[in-house]
Amino acid sequence: MGPQGAGKGTQAALLAERLAIPAISTGDIFRENIKGGTELGRLAQEYTAKGELVPDSVTNAMVRDRLAQDDATVGFILDGYPRNAAQVVELDGILGDLGQSLDAVVELTAERDELLARLAKRAELEGREDDTEETIARRLDIYAEQTAPLTSAYADRGLLRRADGIGEIGVVSDRIAAALGV
Repeated sequence: MGPQGAGKGTQAALLAERLAIPAISTGDIFRENIKGGTELGRLAQEYTAKGELVPDSVTNAMVRDRLAQDDATVGFILDGYPRNAAQVVELDGILGDLGQSLDAVVELTAERDELLARLAKRAELEGREDDTEETIARRLDIYAEQTAPLTSAYADRGLLRRADGIGEIGVVSDRIAAALGV
């Protein structure tokens, strides 16, 4: 977990490689289902084509589907899920149905000013025209309102591990590994 720009995708992929388990990103799941023309993919595309968020019901179904695949039975890293309290409840149910549980939740931390600078640079380098200063700030606000509070729920369960997301990629990877004891 962590705000946009904290390096979640990069670090999830590196940790997955280190642990030889899949990194599961909701964005990747959406794209795979849309490209594959699945029923869930068509539903997701209806929303994204209108610039709307994909509803939890569709996101949850895609995550349930993905976690039931063979490669996730030995472990997985979730990137971009859960994003709200309702998704936490759904994830608990999905894992219960699969006979699995979370080992840990990693929160990458970073100061807002650093995130704004990182995201502005990424938008420039990748040509992301929709990543204006206002939209970036709004996404960080949404994270603070909806997702950041989930960390306290995971802390209450004894699952939360924090790592500073600022620094060289390898240094941040080492911080995460140390926080997880891997």
